[in-house]
Amino acid sequence: MTEVLHEGLRVVTGLTLGYFVVLNLIYTGLLVIGWRAVEDYVRRRPLRDYEAVGRSPLSMPVTILVPAYNEGPVIADAVRALLGSQFLELEIMVVNDGSTDDTLDVMVREFGMVSVERVPRARIPSAAVRQVLVSPTESRVVVVDKANGGKADALNAGLTYARYPLVCAIDGDTLLDPGALARLVWEFQSAPETVAVGGIVRIVNGSDVRAGRLLEVRTPKGLLVNMQILEYLRAFLGGRIAWSRLGMLVIISGAFGLFRRDALVEVGGWDTTTVGEDAELILRLHRRRREAGQPCRVTFFPDPICWTEAPSSLRVLIRQRDRWQRGTIEMLQRHRAMIGRRRYGAVGMIALPYFVVFELFGPTIELLGLLAFGVALAVGAFSPTYAVVFMLITVVYGLVLSFGVLLMEQRAFRRYPDWRDLRRLILVALLENLIWRQFMSFVRVRSWWTLWRGRRHGHQWGEMTRVGFGAPAEPANKEAP
Repeated sequence: MTEVLHEGLRVVTGLTLGYFVVLNLIYTGLLVIGWRAVEDYVRRRPLRDYEAVGRSPLSMPVTILVPAYNEGPVIADAVRALLGSQFLELEIMVVNDGSTDDTLDVMVREFGMVSVERVPRARIPSAAVRQVLVSPTESRVVVVDKANGGKADALNAGLTYARYPLVCAIDGDTLLDPGALARLVWEFQSAPETVAVGGIVRIVNGSDVRAGRLLEVRTPKGLLVNMQILEYLRAFLGGRIAWSRLGMLVIISGAFGLFRRDALVEVGGWDTTTVGEDAELILRLHRRRREAGQPCRVTFFPDPICWTEAPSSLRVLIRQRDRWQRGTIEMLQRHRAMIGRRRYGAVGMIALPYFVVFELFGPTIELLGLLAFGVALAVGAFSPTYAVVFMLITVVYGLVLSFGVLLMEQRAFRRYPDWRDLRRLILVALLENLIWRQFMSFVRVRSWWTLWRGRRHGHQWGEMTRVGFGAPAEPANKEAP
């Protein structure tokens, strides 16, 4: 009986090891493709006059949608940063989604907003719009004040009133680099089949921000936020840019994305019944346009920078990651008809199967494999030497991937020029594979329970508490040197 148990544990751990080998090979391939894509972009960057795109009256104008729910501490700085964009013709539309704090009062006080009559330009359902306000001193600033309906509902309300052919969807706590819009608009003007472009999202916590302007980029002292900085770099530079290069990008961050307005109206805007409305929208665009025989270029641009506030408390971070995983589950469930179907090209044949195996069920496989490995070690199915070698290989390979992304970032963009910032990120890379990754897998597995509970009791949106740009990290966090 003991031998049967040992053999069963060896089989399970062997399968888990094979799973990790395949996953890490995929990560390596994506990193190599991403590296080459970034190298190609850096080589071509001096040949592209993005400033001319921003200044030209012939460039496609942009409406920036800023859904805001209880964003009082950061909304004024966010709007001021957007006003500083190096882009000639834009409209900044803040959608106040029934905030219970002073978000609307801040906008009225800071920009002198007054109520006006404005005719909707599309028929997309949303919660009731109470009023539309504009600034008499800054005509580019508009506020749509509405009843609460969630982020997707707020975006749909903004889309209904948006004036321009390109729509940029960002979060209320987002700061854009001044030249970001011009670079993204370039993609639409150089490739007319483009329907959506995403940009890299970076974390602003710890940096020096004043009056909506990012003056100096720094990493915070809190270990928790630095973990997220490394995760974001790996997700964008080590993942999405490669999927984009392969023509299989299925996620554009809700914090920063630019879309063709007519394409969004065609598919009915954002889905208000899922917590992953950003990813679900991209899949719906792929699906509807392929079914209609229309081109659908969805791409990622590495240089436009969006800075966002990351959770500085563990409780808020858990809610955020739980919500992200629930969004992935719902996205794949709703568009399961695309999985493995030639009709949907590489997205259906390669990208979605990858998401099912490695994003949907990956955390469960990882936790079960680690549990089986621990039991096998406890009952003597493996020698301690084997366990140590296995752990060393896992940690070292994780370090190689993380250091590869950090090297890519420093070589191409150098957003963290101070050695102290790099030292913190290197320390995070050393610690990440020991506890952090396993804990995040647990959070993602737990999301199945919260999703089931949400369907019984209504969606749990997982509100994030803002502390404001440039605010110090919470003292409860463990600090990195």
